[in-house]
Amino acid sequence: MDARTGFVTQLGMDHSRAIAKAGDLGFDYVELMMDGAGARTRLDEHRAELRDALDAAGLSLLVHLPFGGIDIGSPFGHVREGSVREVEAALDTAAGLDAEKAVLHASTNVWSPAWDVSEVRPHLFDSVRRLDAAGDERGVEVCVENIPRGKFATSDFADLFDATDASMTFDTGHARIDGYDGDGMANFAAAHGGRVSHFHLNDTRQAHDEHLPFGAGDIDFAAIFGALGDWTGTLSLEVFTHDYGYIETSKERLDALL
Repeated sequence: MDARTGFVTQLGMDHSRAIAKAGDLGFDYVELMMDGAGARTRLDEHRAELRDALDAAGLSLLVHLPFGGIDIGSPFGHVREGSVREVEAALDTAAGLDAEKAVLHASTNVWSPAWDVSEVRPHLFDSVRRLDAAGDERGVEVCVENIPRGKFATSDFADLFDATDASMTFDTGHARIDGYDGDGMANFAAAHGGRVSHFHLNDTRQAHDEHLPFGAGDIDFAAIFGALGDWTGTLSLEVFTHDYGYIETSKERLDALL
């Protein structure tokens, strides 16, 4: 396996410091969360500064597209259209920063008692196809993330692969919530590794979204990586911390496993 590594920024992190620390720790890229201080309208104001910081650190850029308040699967056309347009605008900003990949949540806040999954999924498929094409036009690969117990939970991605050409972001913690153990994740990786372009390495000790430092949980990453064979892609540590010591330790453990 020939993978490049990075980490996902957390809300409240200073972007320039995160980029500098990623360079100091020997990462290949940083994955920038595009919400809060990372929202596109705010990033646009600091585009030159961010590009200079990335260049100085020798890093590439990935982004995590906004998802709070975004509903690309809404059965209400105006809501869905506005959400897709907002994500397209975020892709414009990502492209302006030379981002390689963009993580997308294909989800909806639809009121479940009122709308059946079969009614919502066609909207999600349409939106994913549109955003995947928008990413292609801008030179940014859109990677759809498995959202636990959502309209595209881990087990639903075979349908997404059939209906779209989009790549996948495989979140290990989310897969755990969806009932996948180490063998299940390894089997998924073996079956669909050609469509999985990106990972969120989200470690956990139980079926919850813990986002522990890498190696602090019990997810069998060795089995997952072993199942990927000669896979090439990107691996983002997604640790819920502002303490770079935990990120450094996570990278050391990841490097040792790789």
